[in-house]
Amino acid sequence: MGPVGGRAAAPHRDTGSGYAHRPHGLLLARASRVFAHRGGRAFCRRNSHRFRDFCGLSTDARISVGELSVNCQEAWVACHDMTWHGKVNHALTKYAGFQIKRVGKAKKGSGPGGGASASAGDRRLVRAPADPADRLLVAPIFILSPVRSGSTLLRATLNAHSMLHAPHELHVRRLTVGFGTSLAREAMEALGHNQADLEHLLWDRVLHRELVRSGKRFVVDKTPANAFAFQRIATCWPDARFVFLLRHPASIARSWHEASPGKRTPEEAALDALRYMKAVQRAREALPGRPTLRYERLTGDPEGELRRLCAALDVPWEPGMLTYGPQEVLRKGLGDWKDKIQSGAVQPGRALPAPEEIPEVLVPICREWGYLPDSAEPA
Repeated sequence: MGPVGGRAAAPHRDTGSGYAHRPHGLLLARASRVFAHRGGRAFCRRNSHRFRDFCGLSTDARISVGELSVNCQEAWVACHDMTWHGKVNHALTKYAGFQIKRVGKAKKGSGPGGGASASAGDRRLVRAPADPADRLLVAPIFILSPVRSGSTLLRATLNAHSMLHAPHELHVRRLTVGFGTSLAREAMEALGHNQADLEHLLWDRVLHRELVRSGKRFVVDKTPANAFAFQRIATCWPDARFVFLLRHPASIARSWHEASPGKRTPEEAALDALRYMKAVQRAREALPGRPTLRYERLTGDPEGELRRLCAALDVPWEPGMLTYGPQEVLRKGLGDWKDKIQSGAVQPGRALPAPEEIPEVLVPICREWGYLPDSAEPA
């Protein structure tokens, strides 16, 4: 229960006459004034203990706000038929400046970390820009990869290019926009903007500002969780370019466990990383024809792999990409922070796991990505 619109009800204290002083009891009493005419009283009387328990009142206690004074049992009777949510909260807001909110499970988002973006509520809100002028960015580049797959290494090499600005993980899709009042919503709707439109404008502005400050031509974002929102990203920027980065699933799971050994077991790490792998695979199937790199090739033949990527992105190859130098941001949660990435140059990767070392849950995705002898897709 929290204040709405900056208003707050002054607490009513017990003066010794048996009146309740708990604020939530007073607020429900206010609501009872509006709903006292509703039916179901017999049932409510049988369940009035629920109201008493909630307010901490006795059966005969009375609740008083100004001229309103009701018996606790009567208040429960009046407030029971709150089907509620909208009408009751309307009354509470009007008379006391408060609302009741039920604590429950977080809304489902597009991936880990939750998020109250427009897509979590109604995907119909998500739409392409009505006018090309709505976007400042031109052809942004998004690397879609699972966690612990070498995306920080790829980002560092791309950021060393004179035309590409690839900062740390930005998580812009978690930036949300809310309407403080109904008038704000109506004003934006009158301009043709819904919540998703405004979020897209915000994302575009944040990335564009970062790009302008760099003095380069194209921005690159490698946030792994973007794989869960590739459809919305593609809708926000119709000219967006996508690059896929794969790694042996068992190596991903092992590295994911090593990143936080006290947080997850090897088995839990494999299952958690698999969520990202499946999201990337869904994106690959929905966005065919995009360039796909592999961590094993990037570390084994970095020049060959980066030359191929530069050609796909229509930018010239630059030898300085191989010695990308020190990184400004090396922090857990914003990219890799281990010794290899701090070296400033591409380092060899670890040996591939043997087939018998692959966790059973990862065998299907290993086969799908070409990491098993009987795979259809060559690794």
